[in-house]
Amino acid sequence: MDTNQYIEVFLDESREHLQAVNDNLLKLEKQPEDLSIVSEIFRSAHTLKGMAATMGFEDVASLTHQMENVLDKIRNEELHVSTDVVDITFAAVEALEEMVASISEGNDGKKDVSDLVSKLEQLENGGSAPVSQESSSTSESQSSIEFELDEYQATVIAQAKEQGFEALHINVRLNDDCILKAARAYMVFEKLEDKGDLIQTVPVVEDIEDGNFEQEFSLLMLTKESKEDLEKLIHSVSEINRVDVSDLKVKDKEQEQPKAQEDEDPNKAKSEVAATKEAPANNQSAPKQSKTIRVNLERIDNLMNLFEEVVIDRSRLEDLGQKLKDQELIETIENMTRVTEDMQGLMLSMRMVPVEQVFNRFPRMVRGITKELGKEIDLEITGADTELDRTVIDEIGDPLVHLIRNSLDHGIESPQKRKEVGKSETGKVSLRAFHSGNHVFIEIEDDGGGINREKVEAKAIENGLLSAEHSEVLSDEEIYQMIFSSGFSTADQISDISGRGVGLDVVRSKIESLGGNIIVESEPGKGSKFSIQLPLTLSILTTLLVNVQQETYAIPLSAIVETMLLEEKQVMFVQGQKVIDFRGKVIPLVSLRDIFNVPTAEDSKEENSIVIVHKGDKMAGLLVDSFIGQKEVVLKSLGNYLRDIFAISGATILGDGEVSLIIDPNALVK
Repeated sequence: MDTNQYIEVFLDESREHLQAVNDNLLKLEKQPEDLSIVSEIFRSAHTLKGMAATMGFEDVASLTHQMENVLDKIRNEELHVSTDVVDITFAAVEALEEMVASISEGNDGKKDVSDLVSKLEQLENGGSAPVSQESSSTSESQSSIEFELDEYQATVIAQAKEQGFEALHINVRLNDDCILKAARAYMVFEKLEDKGDLIQTVPVVEDIEDGNFEQEFSLLMLTKESKEDLEKLIHSVSEINRVDVSDLKVKDKEQEQPKAQEDEDPNKAKSEVAATKEAPANNQSAPKQSKTIRVNLERIDNLMNLFEEVVIDRSRLEDLGQKLKDQELIETIENMTRVTEDMQGLMLSMRMVPVEQVFNRFPRMVRGITKELGKEIDLEITGADTELDRTVIDEIGDPLVHLIRNSLDHGIESPQKRKEVGKSETGKVSLRAFHSGNHVFIEIEDDGGGINREKVEAKAIENGLLSAEHSEVLSDEEIYQMIFSSGFSTADQISDISGRGVGLDVVRSKIESLGGNIIVESEPGKGSKFSIQLPLTLSILTTLLVNVQQETYAIPLSAIVETMLLEEKQVMFVQGQKVIDFRGKVIPLVSLRDIFNVPTAEDSKEENSIVIVHKGDKMAGLLVDSFIGQKEVVLKSLGNYLRDIFAISGATILGDGEVSLIIDPNALVK
């Protein structure tokens, strides 16, 4: 079988299952007696094993199979959840993630996992009974499934039989190499939709829709169709291995109750009973059609690129409408503008993904680092469903890793020290995300010792970043910003976690390259908070267009505080630098003519318009010739030949066909 066509599906589902295993392992460590969590992990591992075996990735299948054996021991209460069990299982998950990443890069996913398999086997052998042969028992149990009906369902069946309906048990087995199980199951439901009424399914409908079953599922159906016709109808769906249609067999609850206790997998029996009880009475309807589809990210990017061209043409039409003064044309353009603005919102929402994709990696990272540091730390995550542009999501992961590692190592004190100052021995790090206006804020807060101003100040003076006289007039927040300087570190000891003087300068430059900024707040003895402000999207920006001589520049509206006209008496000089008093704060003036070496005409007037921009709590005034107005523009890269141009983040094409450079205000605010 050619599996290449399924590789994207395999990769997507593998990542989902590995993330589910990761999340549930963290829960299991805190609730080791909760066997329902073990069943969730087992199900994800089993599904991953089946997919990997079908696709021919034997190392992945081998490692997940050994994980299954250990989990099976835990489910049967032959092995207890311990730190060793969780550690080795996490190591296996990490190896599986590396193999899946290797497969996504076009490799064969092979990795020497013999050491991990050996450790898992040792855990397995710590149990008292041999692992059951899952493949044979699964087939037997599935084919002998009987339904347990509640009183309402039994009454419905009895009344239907009086009207000539038959209650039939339909068991469907898919081919062993069937990957898109949920899709095949849906096609079976669709075939049966107008042939009668579905009363119950095993497993429940939600699990079948999500593909959370092995290769078999069963239906209880009321119908007037013959068994042979139903078998023939279901067999018309591809990748069906076997269909068994028989008369309904109903479990006697009183007789089955003691038997469930002797079942070789009692937790599975309990979960099936619970699932049946939880199944709503209206379960007789066919499953809902899936509301989501997987779309390759490249297609969304291509769609966005095409729409950006529409935005440019829309701008061109708006200019033409103003020139021609044709009322019908203007009305048509206005309607087109409304429609394309709605389309733009929809396009941007398609690119938005929850920050959960980034946050999910941190609980396991925190667990590993805290063990290495000998500290006790709880990580609290809130707002994981907050959405950000995919471009930002791809870039924000590494800065967050640096900040969290910094909080774990520098921020949170040792348990002994915390106890001495009257704190709980367990430290707390909070990671939260939330929307505010056109920005997303991500905060990392800890309840540690806070930042030592004197220590940072002394190190900054030692490194020549500021003078002793200057440091006396700086606020705490301005001193704290020094920790983002290149090579800056106050760590007494160098470790693998931090203290090498790298990391936080990269954090700031990365965040600023995304059009964001970072603010530090700290209270000695109470803790620190790093607040990151990020734009919702980077592709289409709302800007203010300004004139500088014959050239037009675009300034992102998100960075603008205010615009104002300059009077000569307002200009002051500090050490040769033009400054103004803006609402009680002295801010520097920066001439865009000088920054970009714009040719000046002989009869040109003095610049008298100012755009006040900010980066965090710092501000500057940009001197321009005049304001043009607000405009939505498409951010285009300048390409590899024009990379890293000072204070320019990209370019855009205006409605008249002119190319306008987009200013990066962060580079101009010092």
